[in-house]
Amino acid sequence: MPEAIHDSRFTILESVERLREIVERLRAPDGCPWDREQTHESLIPGLLEEAYEVATAIRQHDDANLREELGDLLLQVVMHCQIASEEGRFTLEEVSRDIANKLVRRHPHVFGESKASDTNAVLKQWDAIKHAEKKSDADGYLSGLTKSLPALMLAQKAQTKAARVGFDWSVVPDVVAKVEEELGETKEAISSQQSDAVADELGDLLFAVVNLTRKNNLDAESTLTAATEKFIERFHAMEQQLMQCGKKLGEVDLEEMDRVWNQVKLQIR
Repeated sequence: MPEAIHDSRFTILESVERLREIVERLRAPDGCPWDREQTHESLIPGLLEEAYEVATAIRQHDDANLREELGDLLLQVVMHCQIASEEGRFTLEEVSRDIANKLVRRHPHVFGESKASDTNAVLKQWDAIKHAEKKSDADGYLSGLTKSLPALMLAQKAQTKAARVGFDWSVVPDVVAKVEEELGETKEAISSQQSDAVADELGDLLFAVVNLTRKNNLDAESTLTAATEKFIERFHAMEQQLMQCGKKLGEVDLEEMDRVWNQVKLQIR
């Protein structure tokens, strides 16, 4: 295995090429059995995991971990390119060239003569160029959305894209009213005990809440993640307090758990 590089004598190109060579060696006939067995499909879980670990490091403002996780994510890209190269499909160089060309093509306000004075104008222009590149007139404006995105991300992305062409609530109070409307319809569906209606109305309610999040300039996925992490922290603290009293989860009633939970909320705040 080549020695690690720690000095500045190596350029970015040399560092990336060295990584590519290491991956190529790992997948060689006399390389690593695990690496040789990997396929595009088998790497999907790792690719998603690494992307989420990058996001976690960013949220935690942990530069050391972010540097490491970005390296792990880069490795995923190089692995996919190496597999494709072995099959004669495409190479890391072609992937790099394609994204560089795309960035230039979709930023005519920087590399061309187009004008875009603010972020909204940039995003509208980006969508127009992307649509012209990939879609025919018969394709819908939202047809290019990646359906495999997590539900919250997909909902917010669809809403954001629709807003760029003017299909959006004017003010936040209007969105609040929509959330309240959907909550009322959800309550009615629950009262009717119709499972299909409940699922439909809950979906509408969640979609409206995502809209409220977006209109407050927040990311729905990150906001829910933070809330879930807060819940986990408080639940763990509640569990610890119960254990200090010689009690265990599952052996105490809801009333007592609520009492300890409220104590924990005050302590953590």
